[in-house]
Amino acid sequence: MSVFSVLVVEDQARFREAFARSLAHVADINLLGLAHDLPQGRKMFDQHRPDVLLVDLDLPGGSGIDLIRHAAQTHPDCEVMVISVFGDEQHVLASIAAGASGYLLKDELALDLPEQLRTLRCGGSPISPIIARRLLSRLAPATHPVVAAGSMALADEDAVALSEQESRVLSLAAKGFTFDEIAGFMAVSPHTVMTYVKRVYRKLHVRSKVEAIYEARRLGWLRD
Repeated sequence: MSVFSVLVVEDQARFREAFARSLAHVADINLLGLAHDLPQGRKMFDQHRPDVLLVDLDLPGGSGIDLIRHAAQTHPDCEVMVISVFGDEQHVLASIAAGASGYLLKDELALDLPEQLRTLRCGGSPISPIIARRLLSRLAPATHPVVAAGSMALADEDAVALSEQESRVLSLAAKGFTFDEIAGFMAVSPHTVMTYVKRVYRKLHVRSKVEAIYEARRLGWLRD
């Protein structure tokens, strides 16, 4: 994998130091800096435009979710990994809705952080096992009947609204355009389009374009 850059936004010094030690001598990771609060994190994010943002949620000056949302709006190519003490459904879903692609709990930092970030950068979504189990429980067949293509139906109240860019990508895909063609229409890179696509899949709890279009139409977000 080619070298990618990381910005860490974490208010607790011991965790900042642990992250720095973990990433400092990794050949394919360029640690851009360490921010200790939301204003500094936002300033450094805008200045450096990292490939990966590693962010806590409970920050001095505001919520890390605000920074995740800012990253998604201003630099959508950036992948976001949350590392937090909060593993409840509300924080996890709010982070995903804002644009996070991975979510790890701080009590599981024995996990290989560089490898988790590589997985994130390659298109994966590293999630702590306990959080993954909770999310899967919400989609269990007992509560969510199976629909076409083997996916689980998404309850209307669980639906997370798509951003304007995500909606446009899905609308164009539903009209039959390829992702490369969509990138041309939107004047962005194919990688940016795929970032939007991944977020759509995650929000709709699907694994393919066909399933995403099906769910969006069922929810009334797309019209033929």
